[in-house]
Amino acid sequence: MWTVEDPVYLLLLLVLIPGIYFSHFYRGRGGVFIFPLGLWEGDNFKPKKHFWQVILFLSTFLFWVGTALMIVALAGPVKVEKEKIYLSRGIDIMFVLDESPSMAAGDFPPINRFETAKTLILEFMRGRENDALGLVSFSGEAALRVPPTLDYRAFAAEVEALRIMTLGEGTSVGLGLAIAALHEQGSSADEKVIILMTDGENNSGEIAPLSAARIAADMGIRIYAIGIGSEGRFPLEYQDPDTGKIYRGIYESGFNEELLEEIALLSSGKYFSAVSPGAMEQIFRTIDSLESRETRVKIKVSTTPGYRIVIFAGFLSILLSFIIRKIILREVF
Repeated sequence: MWTVEDPVYLLLLLVLIPGIYFSHFYRGRGGVFIFPLGLWEGDNFKPKKHFWQVILFLSTFLFWVGTALMIVALAGPVKVEKEKIYLSRGIDIMFVLDESPSMAAGDFPPINRFETAKTLILEFMRGRENDALGLVSFSGEAALRVPPTLDYRAFAAEVEALRIMTLGEGTSVGLGLAIAALHEQGSSADEKVIILMTDGENNSGEIAPLSAARIAADMGIRIYAIGIGSEGRFPLEYQDPDTGKIYRGIYESGFNEELLEEIALLSSGKYFSAVSPGAMEQIFRTIDSLESRETRVKIKVSTTPGYRIVIFAGFLSILLSFIIRKIILREVF
């Protein structure tokens, strides 16, 4: 943001108004020969616009602009920059998202469970500041997509790039939890959280979900488990990322709520059931309020003087005006 240190000098700009008027518009300013064309017996004429008139106008314009810039320089223009410096460490939050084919079930309009979860993760992100966010996805295997980071732009890009079934078929809940806990292990944050989102039962991976939950609990990590979807038959459509083939069918929905509840209980977290997009949105709001901490912030203000560039621009304008008048227009005085 630009401002001035001594704004009182800007009042001098008001002097330019009468200066311009008396120099160029006042009829009694002198140097003007009045010739009544009504006495002319021949045909009246109108002076044509000429290239040199444009050059003369440019010279005059540059002079007054240069003068105005010099006045602005007197006022001391400065660029003010404000920077937030956080005095306290934020929370580490790892999202563990199921990307198995069942997440393509169409009971979460307008698209499916998976895309709804991605959208709500991004909305959750926009409400955080100074909290490191990370991402793990899983299906048959599990992979770290983003380690805990404050680079929200990079985090958002990875969330948007997620696709169903890039890690094979199956649901390895335990492996996803273990990878998330591992990457929060060395964190210096006072609070560490995992948000698990899945719609299936654990049927893959080398690590049992409860074992992973105990490991996380021993590290002081809280797990919020979100069971997505409800029991029933729903249309299913997804694209195999390897072959590009599109699969369609009817999915018999259901998952092990007791397991998710136990995972949350072991880590002093909480289990939520998301049976609709609205319910999931409310769950994220609840987690957001539960994991809000007072943040101590210091505002650092720095100023950069800008009068040098203004003086240079003003001097250059006046110099160009002088050059046009004396060299191009060959003005005598």
